[in-house]
Amino acid sequence: MTRIAAISDIHGNLPALEAVHKAVNAARPDYVAICGDLLMNGPDPVGTLALVQEMERAGAFVILGNTDLAVAEGDYTAAFPWFSDGAPDSYRRAAEWARDQIGDDGVSYLRHLPWERRLRVGDDGSPHGDLVLFCHASPGSLTDGLGTDLDPVVTIERVSGTDAKVIVCGHTHVPEVREVGWRTIVNAGSAGFVFDGDPTASWALIDVDDEGVRAEIQRTSYDVMTAANAVSARGLPGDVYRAATIRTGKLVR
Repeated sequence: MTRIAAISDIHGNLPALEAVHKAVNAARPDYVAICGDLLMNGPDPVGTLALVQEMERAGAFVILGNTDLAVAEGDYTAAFPWFSDGAPDSYRRAAEWARDQIGDDGVSYLRHLPWERRLRVGDDGSPHGDLVLFCHASPGSLTDGLGTDLDPVVTIERVSGTDAKVIVCGHTHVPEVREVGWRTIVNAGSAGFVFDGDPTASWALIDVDDEGVRAEIQRTSYDVMTAANAVSARGLPGDVYRAATIRTGKLVR
């Protein structure tokens, strides 16, 4: 059996990542994947980046998310294409603040992150093993998510661009495990900025063996008020809503 822990959408929430990191270590996975959106919106991008890099040195896969693109490159149209009139000032200011905090070395790190990673599991990693794809939103895209409210035809179109049996993603901030034909979608939700009404950090554990794929969403408690208060104290446009989102586990805007 191969066990994979999947984390996504930390958004600079270091207390949440620290709690998840401890829980992941206790689960003793064979592989760890961090599926993007590492730093923007939260109060501690520097500390978050340091822990992500520590996890990477220990073997974790780390990939780019759309807000990481905003932080690293300032390409707000590419990062947030759903805004027809351009990204709001609150988004731009949050990205610029995170960019200033992490400095040139941090920006360089984000720029070199891959959009996707793949892993063969079973049969000693041979081409006959099951293929697992780690992405941010969906195969081939940082921004086209696999939300539960998506038209089923669109979902099928978005997952058809890969041979992967397991698609591990985030982006929507709503965790779920779903079967689409012969594929399993595992959305880890958000380790720092969840939207499903449960103000804990979400992540996923995936077991793959000869009997198939079993995946479960995990919930880890952390000091929500400390994180929310740190966002409020920062004072950027939109921080009152970001803090309320962290406190409630629901998107507030």
